[in-house]
Amino acid sequence: QVELVESGGGSVYAGWSLRLTCAAAEFDFSRFTMMWYRQAPGKERELVAKITRDCGVSYLAGSVKGRFTASRDNGRKTVYLQMDNLRIEDTAVYYCSTNIPSGQYWGQGTQVTVSS
Repeated sequence: QVELVESGGGSVYAGWSLRLTCAAAEFDFSRFTMMWYRQAPGKERELVAKITRDCGVSYLAGSVKGRFTASRDNGRKTVYLQMDNLRIEDTAVYYCSTNIPSGQYWGQGTQVTVSS
């Protein structure tokens, strides 16, 4: 069973930084693209970043460009989302996800709350 476990969320002030971590298990992590999504209250889940198996960031949402960076460590089966200069509108539950032949899988999410 594919496992994706996010951590690193929290409550911070605008302008602060957080680094989210997603630990993966039970699939061949290094072969697949990983994604970070987020869902704010009352809004649809949106794609934030996509990082390919060879560590290329193939997508970054316009609202986070210049502030967020995605990376991965294939040896550790871990993907990261470095979030700098956080804004109130970044408040959401953040999920990591992967789409492999057996389906799309999601972690349980980690809450990020940004206040002024």
